[in-house]
Amino acid sequence: MNQNEWLDVVDDHDRVIGRALREQIHAQNLRHRAVHILWFNSRGELYVQQRAPTKDTFPNCYDSSAAGHVAPGEDYDTAAQRELAEELGLTGLRPHRLFKIDACPETGHEFVWVYRLDGDHTPQPNPNEIQSARFWSLPELETALRNQPEQFAPSFIKVFDLYRCFR
Repeated sequence: MNQNEWLDVVDDHDRVIGRALREQIHAQNLRHRAVHILWFNSRGELYVQQRAPTKDTFPNCYDSSAAGHVAPGEDYDTAAQRELAEELGLTGLRPHRLFKIDACPETGHEFVWVYRLDGDHTPQPNPNEIQSARFWSLPELETALRNQPEQFAPSFIKVFDLYRCFR
């Protein structure tokens, strides 16, 4: 996490209208861009990470397999591949697009493209980003979300709720 990170600011149609520092974007609830990747193994289990305690938003909360901001000038697909490499050490993989979420409070005012990755890859979680991670069965995850939603990042809850509509 870099508070001096510059990000594109976008309008309500996801068109770039400027740039601002990450800290300003979050403090002022400006619209910006992000990706979330849902990685499933061959048993249909979803890899869920627990965010590091040093994260500025939702530390220690459970989140998507990999997620992050789209860098200035970067497209969503490139950002998804970069986040897989940065957070999980998974390179050379091309997740496929599932659906897009419009910017809203639950996503932190981010337009989000949600991707799916399938396979039995070997992750190398980045300890600066991830406290812990493991595969969850979907029934186990649904029970945890229902019984302890406060343990999950709001953006993940939104992503997973919409994913359930698409599967």
